[in-house]
Amino acid sequence: MKFKIGDTVVVIAGKFRQVGEKNEPAVGKILKIDKKKNRVVVEGVNMVKRHMRKRGNNPGEILEFEASIDASNVMLLDPKTKKATRIAYTKDKKGKKQRITKKSNTVI
Repeated sequence: MKFKIGDTVVVIAGKFRQVGEKNEPAVGKILKIDKKKNRVVVEGVNMVKRHMRKRGNNPGEILEFEASIDASNVMLLDPKTKKATRIAYTKDKKGKKQRITKKSNTVI
């Protein structure tokens, strides 16, 4: 998986691809990554509600949080062009591996 926590991504497929009246793509930061299941949690995408039962002194409540989506449904947002892009790996002059975007060749 080529994503890191904190990357800004665009949802390109699935139920949460378009949001709002203008059908704009959903954009958010990655909060969690599960490499074994190939899933990511994106901020503000796939919001679910969990009803918690009243127990002892704790009153019942409804929790709302982000659930995970498949990593194949998101692409990195290019910082220059503000469009979805793929990620490539290159080596710098010192031989260290770095990530670049394929649309604008900017280092991430």
